[in-house]
Amino acid sequence: MFFKFLSREESNLVVVNPLSKIRKLLFLSIVSASLCVGFKPINHSVATTPEALLVLGGHEERERFAAKLAQQYPQLPIWISSGSPQQYAQEIFAHAGIKRDRLHFDYRASDTVTNFTTLVDELKAQGIDNVYLITSENHMNRAKIIGDIVFGSRGIDFEPIAVPSSNPPEPLEKCLRDGARSIFWLITGHTGTLLVKHGSKSFKLLL
Repeated sequence: MFFKFLSREESNLVVVNPLSKIRKLLFLSIVSASLCVGFKPINHSVATTPEALLVLGGHEERERFAAKLAQQYPQLPIWISSGSPQQYAQEIFAHAGIKRDRLHFDYRASDTVTNFTTLVDELKAQGIDNVYLITSENHMNRAKIIGDIVFGSRGIDFEPIAVPSSNPPEPLEKCLRDGARSIFWLITGHTGTLLVKHGSKSFKLLL
């Protein structure tokens, strides 16, 4: 076998590949994968009964809705991911008669993708294989795509329960972006934030 060693001039020519093109190709490949995985038909009417309530933080009405729902399922623990300040959220649940020992607060998440990635392994370790997923109606499509990918990778299913909202559904771009980020997490273990520069064709990847 023969090896050809490039001269310094030739080597420089090879390295001149625009980084933005590489990032764009990476982005497109991840989006393609997320379309295959994130939009596959999944039956959420599984045989197992949900073993916990998971509330995605972001709006107070989600916690108030979850507190009322928790009254119907007194045996289920409640997980709140990056919601209202803990003391305030505790008052919401206490007013609904929910005992403090049912509440599990986690503030590691900074967005919807990390709502799932920060808790998926902990839920699995607790033996939880199915949850009631509670979030706003306009936010549910994106949450389901991420949940199918992140929770699905650990064998955790979920029953979506939407909190009524007057806000319009989120744009498809957000669903595609976070579906891609979820696939990226599966591959790398990082929840990379993909930012689209408006008015530009380039993509910037931040880990």
